[in-house]
Amino acid sequence: MIGLALALLFTTASYWLMRNAAPRTVDNWFRRLQLLSAAAYSVGHGGNDAQKTMGIVAGAFFTAGYMSPYDMGHDWGRLKWPIILAAHAAIAAGTYFGGWRIVHTMGSKITKLKPIGGFCAESAGALTLFGTALAGIPVSTTHTITGAIIGVGAVHRLSAVRWGVARRIVWAWILTIPASGAVAGLAFWIIRTVHPVA
Repeated sequence: MIGLALALLFTTASYWLMRNAAPRTVDNWFRRLQLLSAAAYSVGHGGNDAQKTMGIVAGAFFTAGYMSPYDMGHDWGRLKWPIILAAHAAIAAGTYFGGWRIVHTMGSKITKLKPIGGFCAESAGALTLFGTALAGIPVSTTHTITGAIIGVGAVHRLSAVRWGVARRIVWAWILTIPASGAVAGLAFWIIRTVHPVA
């Protein structure tokens, strides 16, 4: 919701500021500005989703006895850089191999984005991610950018947003929670069956 509200604000302000400029000029300016907004959003992605992954991996190492309580509470000891680099590599690989489909859905199927809209959505998403990361609140970057894109589309008119696509995305998020719990429960049951605790 924060990304949505910021995107509404940024888009309205950008349209007002550029109201007398030629459409081609606006497109050219915002294509360049999108390099900055996309870079900022990428940093926010690493500061949020990558951090959550690192915490889970560090917790697993601690539970398995590879990390001392002191290391866990401070700098992760000798495992610090392997954990950081592995998390960053995993996110980069995921974006490279499967993320383009998500990017395409976000950029063209929820609403039609022009460079000015892309800049506003990415900027709103980046600011949301920076704020939540600094506050120590874990959020999903996909949830954040979806809200921001809906905010950009809603500035034009509510019918500019394909609500059916947005609804399917939200249902996928909701169903992910019990599905993840079921997979975790099954894995736990298999491990307990194979290696029962004495």
